[in-house]
Amino acid sequence: MKILLIFILGCLSCNQKNENFRKLNPSTNGKFGVLVFTETKGFVHGEAIKEGITLITNLGVKNNFNVYQSNLSEDINEENLKKINSVIFLCTTLNVLNETEQVVMQNFIRNGGGYLGIHSAADTEYDWEWYGGLVGGYFKSHPKIQPAKIITTETNHIATKHLEKSWEIEDEWYNYKDFNPEINVLLYLDESSYVGGENGDYHPITWYHEYDGGRSFYTGLGHKASTYYDKRFIKLLKGGLYYVSGY
Repeated sequence: MKILLIFILGCLSCNQKNENFRKLNPSTNGKFGVLVFTETKGFVHGEAIKEGITLITNLGVKNNFNVYQSNLSEDINEENLKKINSVIFLCTTLNVLNETEQVVMQNFIRNGGGYLGIHSAADTEYDWEWYGGLVGGYFKSHPKIQPAKIITTETNHIATKHLEKSWEIEDEWYNYKDFNPEINVLLYLDESSYVGGENGDYHPITWYHEYDGGRSFYTGLGHKASTYYDKRFIKLLKGGLYYVSGY
């Protein structure tokens, strides 16, 4: 009887874990799939994560791609990633993947998978050098939330072709360290337009690059919940998703 009870509880536990990896737009039979990964071990951007999940789900419905979501690192496994073209690290923080999951993620990228990082995705996996190269840079510090001017440096990319050469938005502006020298910068912060910038004339805030067989796109925007309603950001994110997913 005791053995049977343990077996039943184990099955219930497995079912609960499996339910965490769920398709958010079940009526969509899309041309590609993305996983929105939201696990945090440090600061939790609760409202941003909520709005980001909603935005990406709606983008999937409107543009015919499948959206899955999980906040458990164990869902970064080979079976789940068979359904996925790209993994989105939405406001993740600190060390979220164990060594086995890191290998799975590496193999996914090396087999042509895509990675898209939003905001504190750069505040993630400081002890994993490969991830630092994938995201393209690490979070160093930030001043208070305030408006800042952004300079668009590449207007032909699918993610930025809708943007003006110079534009302003309010968010939490990261200073970065350990940039990957191979990144292609799409958007720079104009440090003269706000207080607290520490990167000087070279202050990327959104970039992309090919990496170890796959594609990577990162934007430092996305701390404020209101950012996920900004049409410029929505198109930026959509373009980034299409880029890393190969569409």
